[in-house]
Formats: sequence, structure tokens, C-alpha cells
Amino acid sequence: MGETGCLDKIDCAIWSEESGKLETNRAVSMSSATSYRHLLEVRNLETQFHTNFGVIRAVDGVDLHIDEGETVGLVGESGCGKSVAALSIVRLVPDPPGRIVNGEILFEGQDLLRLSMREMRHVRGGNIGIIFQEPLTSLNPVLSIERQIVEPLQEHLGMTRQQASSRAQELLDMVGIPDPSARMRDYPHMMSGGQRQRIMIAIALSCNPRLLIADEATTALDVTIQAQILELMKELTERLGTALLMITHNLGVVARYADRVCVMYAGKIREVAPSEELYGNPRHPYTLGLLGAVPRLDARRESGKLTQIPGEVPDPTILPGGCAFHPRCDYAVALCGVEDPGVEEVGEGHGVACWEWEGVG
Repeated sequence: MGETGCLDKIDCAIWSEESGKLETNRAVSMSSATSYRHLLEVRNLETQFHTNFGVIRAVDGVDLHIDEGETVGLVGESGCGKSVAALSIVRLVPDPPGRIVNGEILFEGQDLLRLSMREMRHVRGGNIGIIFQEPLTSLNPVLSIERQIVEPLQEHLGMTRQQASSRAQELLDMVGIPDPSARMRDYPHMMSGGQRQRIMIAIALSCNPRLLIADEATTALDVTIQAQILELMKELTERLGTALLMITHNLGVVARYADRVCVMYAGKIREVAPSEELYGNPRHPYTLGLLGAVPRLDARRESGKLTQIPGEVPDPTILPGGCAFHPRCDYAVALCGVEDPGVEEVGEGHGVACWEWEGVG
């Protein structure tokens, strides 16, 4: 069966508790009326880790939002707090040593930080799906693929074992696993890296979530498989109407797939803009540095080597004063080392946290 046919079949496999059967209308799983402004709205989120070396402010006053059906890229170097921000949204930060100390996480207008852990278990996997960075460590090595897909279907949608098993086969077909009825009996170690990532996508989308969080979902894969997985995620989220938060350090990826981009550094959002605006008119020196390090086919050979950002991400226990990026910044002035600027709107949907944004570019 072709990929389009598989997707059409999954569109018809929406479970309805009222009728006790799979419905053909996608609207069964959607709210008939929405009173919230954004599907997900994060306000002044702060997540800290208390260690023997001091307090690590991994997420330090982050504001972001995602609308229904929108794809948002969250980018930055390793160690900037992207993954911790994602774990904070679904309240999977290990405590101790981590703790969410401030902020609001509004999902469909409801603050997730006010829910009990029992209530959060119904949100995770149900309304919010997650694709973790390394599928081999995320999948249970002693449970079959079928068991790992069937469990959330029974838990969140109330399916019987037979119904869930049938739906699991459809999901595996949807994500491009050949001979799904036979592969369901396999275990994670029996599959390739690309197949394991497809299994993770199937599990994450199994309950028709409103939001899908993909945390470096293609990092461990080769370039060809990366492209296949990214195309698969984008096509499925568009077809199912699912919003996507794509976390990566690869700006080439978000250029193709994201509607908006949030640039994160040292626990803070430094720039946010629609994709075309960010790539065409970057206003933060950090964003400019990241873009300069991306290979471009249209660049002239005589332009020389790729640019690089000097230095490295600072030790989170001893962040520099003012703007944390100023020791690495070519545009820094005296004020940058004294006071950290807030995000200022410099265009429609374009915000930047920089004192010298007008001279950048």
C-alpha cells in the first residue's frame, strides 16, 4: 500500500468512547469549541538543577507558544536548555535534582503545573506525544513492539486488546514498517535505527495527540534516514492536524520544516521569528553565528570557510553577567556585560533580546 493510502486509513481510525468503535471523523478527538488563545503557551518558565557545584538555571524565564497545527523549531547549541525545556513541558524533569521553580505551562488553557502526576499521565501520550532523542534507550528492550504500541491505546483510548492490536498494525503500516503483522512480534534490538525511530513516531501518534514534541529525533541517524524521518513526521502531523515542536541544533532542518523558529542560548530565548523572516533578517548575533555555520549550496566558493562562533557555551553554574552571550559576541558593548535585555519586538512576530540588534546583519 502506498503511503497516502496508509494515511487515509489512519485518518479513519479514530476511537470514540461514545460509540465504542473507530470513527471516520477526525473531529471526534478534537474540542468542539476552544476558549484558549494558543494550543500551548509557556510563560516565564524556570527549571533549575541543584548540584554539588551550584544551581544550574537550565531554563531561565522562557516564553513561547505553539498554535494548533503549527510547527515550531527550537534551536541552539548543545547545552542551551532545549531538551530540559521540552521535559519541563511534560513534567518529566527528574526530581531531585531538577525542579520547575516558576512559570506557567498552559495547554489548551489548562496549567499543566497545577495537575497531579496522575492527571499528567493522561496528558502525556494522550494529548501530548513525545519522540525522544535515542529510540534504543527509550523503547523497552524486553517488551515486544506490539506490547509497547498497544499499551497507550488501551490506557488512553480504552480499546480492547484486539482493537488495539489492529490499530497497532495500521500505525506500523502508516510509518512505513514493512510486513507490520510480523514485525509487531519483534523486539527493539531486532530493528535498525531508522525503524526504531519510526516505531517511536507510531507510539507518539497512536492516540492522535494535539501536540507532538520531537527532541532531536534524527540525531543518531544517517543523513538519508534523517530526511525520510523528517518528511514522515511533517506529513503525518499535517495530515492529522497535530502541532509539532521540533527541537534540534540543525538550522538546515528547521528552515525546511518549521513555521516559526525560537533560538535558545543559556536557558533563555534570544530570538523568535517566522522562518522566512529569521533566515532573511536575523537580528541576534547568536542567530547570525548559527546561520553562518550552516553549509549553503548557493554560496560562492571564494567566500571561504564557514564562519564559527568563538568560544563555547558557558558553564551553567557560573554564567557571565548581563547577556550570557556577550563574551562570544562581535557586537558586544559595555551594557551587554551589565544588564540582560528582555525580548523586544522588532517586527511582526519577530522578537529579539539584544541591545545592539539594529546593527546586526
